[in-house]
Amino acid sequence: MDKRKVQAKTLRVFRKVHRTTGALLFVFFFFISVSGLILGWKKNSNGKLLPKTQLGTSSNLKDWLPVDSLHTIAIGVLHNNVSPDLSSELDRIDIRKEKGSVKFVFVDHYEEIQLDGATGKVLSIGQRRSDFLEKVHDGSIIDRYLGTDGIIKLVYTSMMGISLLLFTITGFWLWYGPKRMRKEARRSVQAIN
Repeated sequence: MDKRKVQAKTLRVFRKVHRTTGALLFVFFFFISVSGLILGWKKNSNGKLLPKTQLGTSSNLKDWLPVDSLHTIAIGVLHNNVSPDLSSELDRIDIRKEKGSVKFVFVDHYEEIQLDGATGKVLSIGQRRSDFLEKVHDGSIIDRYLGTDGIIKLVYTSMMGISLLLFTITGFWLWYGPKRMRKEARRSVQAIN
């Protein structure tokens, strides 16, 4: 019977940890789950979350314009066709050789300029809403607005990862613990008879 009391006490502690963690982190889990669900569909969103990668004229890099020329064209397109006030600081350049296109993605906003790698022709101007959702999902949106250097994202992802691990362990035990206790109680009854 003493063993059963210990098991029941363990279950009560796990239930309390599970409930308290869930209550404290509910909002964070909500944002992570919703943003993660939407991000899972980003390439199947018909361009709503992420502009479709367009086809250029050549996948042979020998036919392409130099990257600095493509960059100059992309900045011109950004300022002439989107807004002259937007920052031209690049986050990355995605070269899609097999598609013959180049994507220019910026640091301070969610615009994307796609160019034909060979001709420099504008293939697409679009918003990368998925980049915003990724920043919400991993907590780096707070770093962005506070101007911190990634420390909030690091703390946030560590806290949420540990919490999810804790949820998994306590949730499993809350499911398995009572089954185990009933099984042991049946064995005890059978041993007495």
